[in-house]
This record gives sequence, C-alpha cells and structure tokens, in this order.
Amino acid sequence: MKDQQMITLPHLTNDVVRQARKTKLCAYSVALEGWRRGLNLKWYTKDSEHFKDMVIFGVNPPGRLFSLSNGEHTHYFFRTRGDKITNEAVEIGSDKDETKRYLLNQSVPCPIGKLFSEEHSDEEVVEQSKTEVQYPLVVKPVDGSLGNGVITNIQNDEEFFHALRYVRGELEYQNIIVERYITGEEYRVYVIEDEVIAAYNRVPANVVGDGEHTIEELINRKNRERRKNARLHSCLIEVDIEITEFIEKAGYNYDSIPEEGELIYLREKTNVSSGGDPIDVTDTIPTEIKEVAVKALKAVPGLYHGGVDIIYDETTGIPPVVIELNPTAQIGGILYPSEGKARDIPKAIIDYYFPETKGIDTSKSKVYFDLNAVLEPLTDRSAIEVDVNDAPDGKLYAKRYTLKGKVRRNSFHQWMKEQAQALGLHGFVQRSLKDEVDVVVAGTNREKVREFRELLNNPPKKVKIRQIESERFEDPIKIGFEIDEPYNPKSFSSLGSAIYNMERELHKSQKRKDKLEKEIDKIVNSTSWKTTGKLRDASVRMKSMIKPK
Repeated sequence: MKDQQMITLPHLTNDVVRQARKTKLCAYSVALEGWRRGLNLKWYTKDSEHFKDMVIFGVNPPGRLFSLSNGEHTHYFFRTRGDKITNEAVEIGSDKDETKRYLLNQSVPCPIGKLFSEEHSDEEVVEQSKTEVQYPLVVKPVDGSLGNGVITNIQNDEEFFHALRYVRGELEYQNIIVERYITGEEYRVYVIEDEVIAAYNRVPANVVGDGEHTIEELINRKNRERRKNARLHSCLIEVDIEITEFIEKAGYNYDSIPEEGELIYLREKTNVSSGGDPIDVTDTIPTEIKEVAVKALKAVPGLYHGGVDIIYDETTGIPPVVIELNPTAQIGGILYPSEGKARDIPKAIIDYYFPETKGIDTSKSKVYFDLNAVLEPLTDRSAIEVDVNDAPDGKLYAKRYTLKGKVRRNSFHQWMKEQAQALGLHGFVQRSLKDEVDVVVAGTNREKVREFRELLNNPPKKVKIRQIESERFEDPIKIGFEIDEPYNPKSFSSLGSAIYNMERELHKSQKRKDKLEKEIDKIVNSTSWKTTGKLRDASVRMKSMIKPK
C-alpha cells in the first residue's frame, strides 16, 4: 500500500481518547461530542433500569452505556447505537440469515447462501453447499462479530472440512451460514437515514516489502506504527495459524524477504480488528455503492443509522453486494483511518439525535474529561450510574508556566492546585526530574489565567522561584486539576500500574522531544542562523586544519 497522508480530526487527538480502546472508543467519541455541546452526560452499568428494555449483547463492562440530555428530552446509547433504533431492528441485524431475508425482500443484492444448524453434520454441510451454493465459498457464524470465525475463498472439499473443524470445533460456532464467495473490494459504509456519512475500504492485513526485512520483521514494524493510531493500537496483526497457512499457500514463510514495493497479504478477511487497514474513500466511492447502502438500511424497519458492509468489483458489471448490516457499528476505523481523511461520525449522530445543537461547532474544542476517573464508581460497583461535570462553556485560554528554582515541594504543588481550583481553572502540575516544574492552567476567563500568574509572584515560604517562563498551551485540556507524579518504580503496587505509568512517561518524553524539535526548527529557519552559515562553515574548516599537539 502506498503511503498517503492521514488527516485526523483536531478535536479527537490521541491524547483525548488515550483511555478509550476498542468499543469504548466508539462510545466515548459520541458521548464527548454531546458533552462538548453542553448536553448532560451520564454513564451507566448494564444493571441500570434505563437499559433493561434495550437489546444489548455481550458482557459490556462500563464505558459503553451512556445517556445525553438537553433538559427536555434524554436519549440513551449503547456505543454508537441510540434509542431511536428499535430492538426488532437490532435483533434482525444480529442474525445474518434474517438480515438477508429482509434485504432480498427489498431487492437488495446479497450473496447466495444457506443456513446450517448444529443438527447438520460437517459432511452434510459440505455436500449441500457445494451442490446448492457452489465453490468458492465463505463460512461465517450466524451470530459472530469482529470477523471471528469467518473463513473466505474456500476452493475445495479439503479446505472446506478444514474450515469447519476450525469454526465449529475450535471456535464452537455450531450454527453457520455458507455463502458464495464474491471477489471485489470490501467497504464499510456508515449511513444515517438517507445520507452516507462516511465510507472506508477495508484492506486485509498486509505488509509491503523493502528488499531487506523478513515478513516477520515487516509485521513487527507495521505493528509499531499501528500502536500510534488510537483505533489500530488494539488491532495489531497477530501471528496465528490463519496467517501461517495463508502465506505458506502463497509460497512464503516468515523468513521470506519480499522485494521492495511488493505487497504481501496476510489474511483473506478484511476486518480491522484482525489487522486490516481502514482506508478512507468517502469522497471517491461510486454512487452505486452509496445507493445500495441507503437502500439496505431502509430494508430493515427501525434501523435508522448504522454500518453497511458491501463488496463491489466495478470491472464485472455486477451491482454492489451487501454482506452484513451493523446496527451497533464500530466507527474507530473511519475516525482514525490508516490513510485518507477522518470523518466525524459522532458529529452526525449527535446532529441526528439533538438537531437543536447543530449550530454548536466543536471542531476546535480541546477540552475533555478523565474517562477512567468518571467510570471508577461503575467499575468498582459502588454505583450503577454517574454524572459527568459540565464542560466549560466558551473558548479556553491556556498557559504553561515553567518554574525554576526550589519548586519541587509537594506543599507548593498542592498550593498551586488549590489556587487554580479557587479561580475555576483546569490543568495540571507536571514535575520533571530536574529542579523545575511545569504548571498548566486553562479557563474560559482570560483574566483568571492572568490572576493565577500573579499569584506565582508570591509563593508559600521556602519556595524560591528564580525564573518563570511562559508560553501558550495548545494541547487538549482535561477538566479538573491534577498533580502529576514523575516515574518512580518503587511507588507501584502492580505490574499493570507500572506499565501504565511508564507509557505515560514515554508519552511525556515524546511531547518534550517534539517541543525541542520545534525550537530547533525555529533556530534553523531564523534569519540569524542563515546569515551566519558561512561563518560556521569556515569555523569547521579551520578546526579541521588545526592538528592536536
């Protein structure tokens, strides 16, 4: 895959969503959009009475169920699915065979297929499928998700029996659908009623050769890049039997060194969760795909928004084929695509549920809340619902002050926190390993930020500030005020805490590195640096001519 620039949403940076992974990322991004618009936000456990009548699948730990309210009406959400979608629509969408029946009733193209229950033996499945559906085939669980148990492009009996032993034996999915395998590009299209909001091409897990590294090394390198992406961070390419068999079938092994530019696919299936690449194509997909996606959504009564999975090969003249509907679709792939432009599905969802807030633009908002802290009462089961404090109303003014001197006293840091809170400011104290400390304060009242700066001129006794440097703070701001601790291995009670804090320290180091690189760029591009270039070159030449005695 050739490299392209990935354009992110400025109000959903990695910093903002760092605590939200996988399906929690979907819920958090929608909840955050509503909260930033001034809506009241609450989070719930599945034990809440508000969700007793909503169809919810899986275990669903805290961070997936929430509500938003404007004071007059409240809407309840499970991840990206709001309460406008009916339970009947959810149940139809979760049953692949039932989904197909509704789609065919509305003349929406679907793959030819056949349903098999646990009562059918593997031998019966193979015989009936190759006669009535015909090779090549796809096997998928009736109630599977995230691509689990989906085996594609099965060419013969031997491959079919092998796939059935894996899906029905190892994964224990007894009820399956067998469909005709369709070639073409696979797309996830997100639709709200009559409008296509976003679309991305789901490309199977792959690596691109450079003529030097093995396939195994290329996988490791690609995973390092995926860890930098808020969505792909938890969707690494996991080396397993499926990849092993797939590349061996293509004539490779993990020690093979692909030529420069050679594209090596690692799997047949395209799911992002199994290592696939989401490539934004919202502005370029054919009109036929958009029309079929909207028609597919409308085929299921009560399904007003969701994801539509489509396969299309425009070279064949065959219309786009719908392979699945997703009432609770994951949207991380289009919020953080591998290539292309991120699309703001959370904005579109909140527009749909709270149209009176459409005029509120959050695209420049940098304020967010501590998701883990908010969810803690739900996680430890001391509560079944929690309110989130309201978002600051208005533009934030933020400053970073670097204090140098005798400033590392805990009492001084606590004093700064108290002063900031008294002024209604948000921010944090960040201690460094040197004799200095950074304090960041932000608020909607510029005068309050300035007042805090004046307070630093009269610190508590025993604190000696010899220098204060200030600069505008451009990064996202978490509401509240924290005193950040430097990394200290002895202070952790568990390996998990140590890893989390080491990651946080690494994150801070990277930000300091970025800051220094910006300063270096300023110097290198300055007039004085350019005008003294010849003088520096001459100095270097003279030094090289001087021989040490």
